[in-house]
Amino acid sequence: MFRLVQFWNSDILGLSHTHFAKAPEMAGLPLRAIAPGAARSADHTRHHIALRLLPFVFVLYITNYLDRTSVAYAAIGMARDLGFDDRVFGMGIGIFFLSYVALQIPGALLVERWSARGMISATMIVWGSLTALTALVHTPAQLYLARFLLGAAEAGFFPGVIVYLSHWFIQEDRAKATSNFMAAIPLSLIIGSPVAGWILGHNWSAVQGWRWLFFLEGVPAILLGIAAFFFLTDWPSEAAWLTPEQRQWISRRLAEEKPSNRQSFTLGQAMRSRPVLLLAAAAFLDYFAGYAVIFWFPTVLKRQSGFSDAHVGVLGAVPYAVALIAMLVNGWHSDRSRERRWHAAVPLFIAAAGFMCLISLPSSTLMTVLFFSMICVILAFLPAFWAIPTEILSESTAAVAVGMINALASVAGFAGPYVFGYLHTRTGSLIAGFGILMFCTLAAAILMLLTPVAARPRVSEFIAS
Repeated sequence: MFRLVQFWNSDILGLSHTHFAKAPEMAGLPLRAIAPGAARSADHTRHHIALRLLPFVFVLYITNYLDRTSVAYAAIGMARDLGFDDRVFGMGIGIFFLSYVALQIPGALLVERWSARGMISATMIVWGSLTALTALVHTPAQLYLARFLLGAAEAGFFPGVIVYLSHWFIQEDRAKATSNFMAAIPLSLIIGSPVAGWILGHNWSAVQGWRWLFFLEGVPAILLGIAAFFFLTDWPSEAAWLTPEQRQWISRRLAEEKPSNRQSFTLGQAMRSRPVLLLAAAAFLDYFAGYAVIFWFPTVLKRQSGFSDAHVGVLGAVPYAVALIAMLVNGWHSDRSRERRWHAAVPLFIAAAGFMCLISLPSSTLMTVLFFSMICVILAFLPAFWAIPTEILSESTAAVAVGMINALASVAGFAGPYVFGYLHTRTGSLIAGFGILMFCTLAAAILMLLTPVAARPRVSEFIAS
């Protein structure tokens, strides 16, 4: 964690004075027109915001993903103790996304019209409680109900945070901020895989390990949800932890970067918008493959290797360590080069190559982990992708678009794991499932290259007085 904070404080935000000094040249201003004090103040403000907000929302998202994906490892114990087959798990994993999708857009709009702090806090407390209660499951119907309610509870969190970050980070920092936030996905799996494997192998007080897994991963969300209400601030103008000059500077920069089109944007218009539809289709295909891998990788590795639950947990962390590095580097380079489309497409091409290797090459346990490491680079798609809507769309449009894109994409969270489990049950082979996932990643990469290019952001002019 300390190294990540160092990364946030220096390289990841790229806030050196040398970098900032390039801004006036892009704006057509001479370097001598920039007040050195203003540049230092701007640097300090951006660092201050990043160090205040990113580590905290990073921890929140780790907790979110641990709760959402705990069933991936719990499935090993539930199959042993309750006799659930792949089709039950596919449905249980996927049904989460039915309610999750239904409440995506309302969740994103509530952040704009109500309070990000209140929304994030409430969702965390409720989903933490539901995760803990999933420990009481005994039948498939109970699993379906628990997952359905958990999806409803989590629906507003992700689109809310994406919109929330756009309230605080200027465009040249936004993909890095998003990559830092979303680095919680692979890191949660790096942490969660060995921990979950260890918990699964232990029964306490005559209670199975997988039940303890749900309970122990639900409690932190409740506690952090309470903390979020007191720690987060909705808007820069309300931030008592910034000086008046800092509040004024960041508010002015964010206002300057808003697209000139400020007209209201309805859901119907979003459904007819070519950029929004391209982004939604690309996200759907990416999520289809990504969620199938996240939820089924532990089971595939367990069946192929025959290792203990603890060993599967340790090996299962390796691909996500690779994904974490790829995500941070890709987000940093995307902002440095001011390019989004190729930075979103290249990880998808790498993942497609990984699926092709799984299909066409002999696989030992070591090679399976290697190929899944290539596939998990797909997570590096996320920071560049989620920087796009808030850059090419106006504020009101972006709020609706982010909710709609994530809602449609999250349908794949149901379809991907369910289709993969269904095909494995019907065919007795993983090849058909891997083939479909390879096609999805290739198609998503092509769609990303067809999306519009964001206009270069305007640069604030700090004229020496």
